[in-house]
Amino acid sequence: MPLGEIGAILLVLIVVFILGQIWFHFVESILDKIKSFFKSNKKTPEWHTLPDDWEDKDCK
Repeated sequence: MPLGEIGAILLVLIVVFILGQIWFHFVESILDKIKSFFKSNKKTPEWHTLPDDWEDKDCK
């Protein structure tokens, strides 16, 4: 296989990779906008709660 054909194949693969990345980020941004449209703007609750004295007082 000549060196020119290998270079052409690599160039095509790089272009496909770059276009795939652009497409992925485009679709993700559209999905984020759709999710933010349906999501309420309220503050989400914390997934855990720590007690008020969660630090060890003797270490200070």
